Amino acid sequence: MTTQIVSLELQRWIDEQTANGVAAEAVLEAMITSGWRREVARGALRAALEAQQKAQRESSVAPAHLPEPQVAEGAHRVAAGDREVLIVSTLRAPRVIVFADLLAADECDELVALARERLARSETVHSETGGTEINTARTSDGMFFARAENALVGRIEARIAVLLNWPVDHGEGLQVLRYSLGAEYRPHYDYFDPADPGTALLLRRGGQRVASLVMYLNTPPRGGATTFPDAGFAVAARRGAAVFFSYDRPHPDTRTLHGGAPVLEGEKWVATKWLRAGRFD
Repeated sequence: MTTQIVSLELQRWIDEQTANGVAAEAVLEAMITSGWRREVARGALRAALEAQQKAQRESSVAPAHLPEPQVAEGAHRVAAGDREVLIVSTLRAPRVIVFADLLAADECDELVALARERLARSETVHSETGGTEINTARTSDGMFFARAENALVGRIEARIAVLLNWPVDHGEGLQVLRYSLGAEYRPHYDYFDPADPGTALLLRRGGQRVASLVMYLNTPPRGGATTFPDAGFAVAARRGAAVFFSYDRPHPDTRTLHGGAPVLEGEKWVATKWLRAGRFD
C-alpha cells in the first residue's frame, strides 16, 4: 500500500475549507473522494482542527510582554541601534508613542523610490477566509518588501528591533502605502479578531499581532493624520516620524481603534511594520 503524506498544501486547503464554513464531515468526504484513505484524511482533518483551536486559545491570552522601548526615566531620546530617536509624546491607555527622527530624509526618499514601481491597490485581510481583498474602507496603493529584501529595508528592520525590543523575525514584511488626494483608511483594529472564521489560518504564521509601527515617508501639505478616535488623539504625518501602538489582547478594550484621515492636499506615503507574538515565517 502506497504511503500517503499529508502535505503543507493539503493542510492549507483544509484550513481554507473550514475557514469558509465548510462542515468537517464535508471536508472529510471531499478528501476521500479525491483519493485519500479514510484514516489518513481523518487524521489530517483532526490535526488541522486541533491546531486551529490551539491558535484561537493562544490568541486570546495576553502575552507575557509586549514590544516597548527601554527609556530611562525622564529621558526624551531612546537608542535605536544606529541612531537615537526622539520621543515626542506618549499615551498609556492606549499605549501610543510618537517618535521623531526614526528615519532619515534620504531613507524616506529611497523607500518611496523603491516602492513606487511596485504599487497596486491596497488590500486588507478578509475576515472570513484569512486571505486578502480590496476594501472600500482603504483607498490607498501599496506593496510589501520581504524582510531584509535589500540593504535599506534590513537596516530599518534592525533599527526597529532595537528600538522596540522585539526580534526582527517576529515582524511581518515592511508595507509601503501611498494615499493620494482624498484617500483614507477608515478606523479599524490591526489585531485579528478571534471571532472571525479566517483568523485561525492567519495565526498559523507568527500568532497574533501585538503592535504596529507607522512611519511617515513624507509630509502632506494638509490632512492625512493618524487618528485614535477612542482616545481623542491624532498624530500629524511628518517625514521621518512614526507612531507606535501596542495591544495586549485582540479586544476593543485596548482602545487601539485607529485610522488614516483623508489627504486634503498632495499625497501621503507611509511604511508600516506589524509585529507578531511569535516568529513570522
